Formats: sequence, structure tokens, C-alpha cells
Amino acid sequence: MAFCYNKCMKFTLTIPDGLPAMTVKELLEEQFLIPRKIRHFLRTKKHVSVNGLAINWQTVVKSGDDICLIFDEEDYPQKTILFGNGELVEELYQDQHLIIVNKPEGMKTHANEPTELALLNHVSAYVGETCYVVHRLDKETSGAVLFAKNPFVLPILNRLLEKREISREYWALVQGKFPSKKLIYKDKIGRDRHDRRKRLVDPRKGLYAETHVTRVKQFGQAALVKCQLKTGRTHQIRVHLAHHGHPLIGDPLYHPQPKGRLMLHAHRLIFTHPFTLEKITVEACSDNFEKVLSSLNPR
Repeated sequence: MAFCYNKCMKFTLTIPDGLPAMTVKELLEEQFLIPRKIRHFLRTKKHVSVNGLAINWQTVVKSGDDICLIFDEEDYPQKTILFGNGELVEELYQDQHLIIVNKPEGMKTHANEPTELALLNHVSAYVGETCYVVHRLDKETSGAVLFAKNPFVLPILNRLLEKREISREYWALVQGKFPSKKLIYKDKIGRDRHDRRKRLVDPRKGLYAETHVTRVKQFGQAALVKCQLKTGRTHQIRVHLAHHGHPLIGDPLYHPQPKGRLMLHAHRLIFTHPFTLEKITVEACSDNFEKVLSSLNPR
């Protein structure tokens, strides 16, 4: 097994249309979220240029300008990660800064032990360098997962996630007749003190959680619903639906009689690319999920 190391990173970015003119200082601090220490290194080492020219921190950049940033080992220390098997990766989208892949059910997003292999290890092997988890899916859940390809873009993508500017849509097959076409669940979610693996609705000590649910199709005593996350609590969709009497089919933790795979699939990711301002829409398919749906009779 090989190890992956971060290298000296050089990025040339074209300021996109739609981004207002600002100083280099404002761009690095407020738009790119580069930490103060690293901004200091960039400045003292003269590792920032605009249109190939040396600049000062008050130089104004505008749409169409090319800004070049160079990061070295002192800026972002090398991080090692055990390489997995790149052939296990199904790429949905990739550019210089990020990659979105289709996670199969039964695979962890990231490892809990240094010698354990998970999707992050396989993605890093596929890309050829250390990648970073932006958001995760439960082991039993399949679908689209976003990774940063370098530590420079990671806090920018994290900010998009925190500001709810990355739309995450899931397909879920739930037990029972779903009562309404559309519902919004806002139950607070906390830890289950009797089972460390589980979460539960806890109005007093739980954290705010919001899930938008749309009924897509009714299959007798099962329903296909689309869920859109407005927050990202652990097991959020599973807990909200189970709490309201519609546990996910195949859920080993929250369904009284689990059978088959967990019927939860991260179907779509939508967000605006932080460097190009282009709208990125990615959809993931799951043959196993769709095979179960095809065996059901709609009502």
C-alpha cells in the first residue's frame, strides 16, 4: 500500500464575472478564507501575483484578473494517508479543487483507524493525492459525496455547507402511508444515552435539525420520499422519519424489523462553484436502490 503526500501547491485562478472588485487582502481573507498565519507567509514570501505582476495587499482585483497563489510545506504541512483502491471509485464530477463520487452502500466515508481503508482512501488513490472530507454519508447510505482535493479549498467548501449553500437531496423508502405531499420536520436531535450508536429527538438538549420531505410515490405500505437537508445532524433523515412513524426500510438502528439494505440514497448535490460561480448539479444513481423500487407496485 502506498502513502500520499501533499506537494507544493500552485494555483492560478481567474476572478469570475459576478464577483465585485476588492483588494487582494479582502480576497484572501474574506473570499478565500485563508488563515491569518498563511496570509502572512504568502505576503512575506511574495507568493501572490496578479496577471503575472507583483502586488501589494491593497492592489484591487476585478473580474477577468488572474491571481496566482503558491503554498509550500510551511503553509500546509504534509499530510499522509494510506492509499486504497482507485478502481473502486465512481467519479461524478472533478476539477482542480474538488471531486464528487458515488459512494456504494456498506462503505465508510472515512476511516476510524490509521490502517483502515474507507472511501476517502480510495478517492485519494484515484486522484493521486490526499483528499479531504467535506461531508459524510453513513456507512449504509449510498450516493453523492463531496471531497476537497487540497487544504486551500476545504474551508471554503465547509463554509458553503455551513451556510446551507450546498443543496443535498436524498431518496428514501419509508414504511407506511405517507400522510402529506410535503412536510417539514424541525425536531431537535440529540444522542441516545442508552445506545451510543443512535440519535433521537430530544426537545430539551438536542440540536436544531430541519428536514424537508416530499412524497414522490406511494407503494402500498411503503412510500418513496425525497428529503432535502437544511442542517446536517448525524442520522438526521433516519431519526426524523422514524420519530414520525415512517422508519426507513432496511434501517438496522431505527426500524423494528430491518430487511435488506438501508433504503437511503444521496441522489443530488447542487451548489455554486466558489471559484467559477458556475452552478454545479450532480446526480448519483444506485442500481441496488432502483432494483428494490422496481419490485414494488405503485398505488
